[in-house]
Amino acid sequence: MDVTLEHACDKESGPLWRGRFSAMASPCEVLVRVDSRTRAAQVLDTVAAEAARIEQHFSRYRDDNPVWHINNANGDWVDVDEEIERLLEFADYCYVISDGAFDITSGVLRRAWRFDGSDRLPGDDQVQALLPLIGWQKVERQPGRIRMPAGMELDFGGIGKEYAVDRAFELAAACCEADLLVNFGGDLRARSRQEPWRVGMEGTARPLAGTLALTTGALATSGDSRRFLLKDGIRYSHVLDPRTGYPVSGAPRAVTVLATQCTQAGLLATLALLQGEGAQALLTDNQVTHWIQREGE
Repeated sequence: MDVTLEHACDKESGPLWRGRFSAMASPCEVLVRVDSRTRAAQVLDTVAAEAARIEQHFSRYRDDNPVWHINNANGDWVDVDEEIERLLEFADYCYVISDGAFDITSGVLRRAWRFDGSDRLPGDDQVQALLPLIGWQKVERQPGRIRMPAGMELDFGGIGKEYAVDRAFELAAACCEADLLVNFGGDLRARSRQEPWRVGMEGTARPLAGTLALTTGALATSGDSRRFLLKDGIRYSHVLDPRTGYPVSGAPRAVTVLATQCTQAGLLATLALLQGEGAQALLTDNQVTHWIQREGE
């Protein structure tokens, strides 16, 4: 992993250091206000190491981690560690509160849907053939182990990046009391005892939707600004309903949520998209600060 660290001068808030690296197919950034390069490097190394560890442990693109063994067990029981078990518990919670709309077994739909900005829609037969391989209710769990029907897969992509932000932030915060911001591909968590962090929120029709002064908390955004299909004037979002295999109808272009933890913010942003036209009602009911962008905004 290539990691860079640079010093930026911030006269009002003291020395500001910015570290950068790439992980989980995203540009990652760490901002920390400390006096020495040594302390800044320690924070950056802590964050980058945790991001790399989580990516190695949970990525579906590797063949040397627990997820690969689970997905290739051919219907047998597989032992899992405590960390995976905690995320499985969280996935179960997401499935229940969403009435099945948030399902970490739905990643197999990527075999049919390729959201590359083109007009190539899959055939209905392709989609229907995958539906029997989806369904969290089909997964069996016992303390410390899991079993799925052959052919099914787990995909932690819907919760992994936000979990990584929280883990990396908490480890960095434990080793440094300075102002800190951890940003993985636009999902971030921050604290500041001095000047607030100025956070730009990504727009869809325009490059920047607004700027937020953030002193504590986390932001997460879900949307289709980069992943979509467009055919006959109809835009198809990458947000798929696992119960039908098709994009959610009437989903906003983007939803950003402010919460205490990035995992919480990411869950609510995704659940809002899965509600389609009901996105606003869900976020209002949960009493969270949020921003919704719809077509043309």
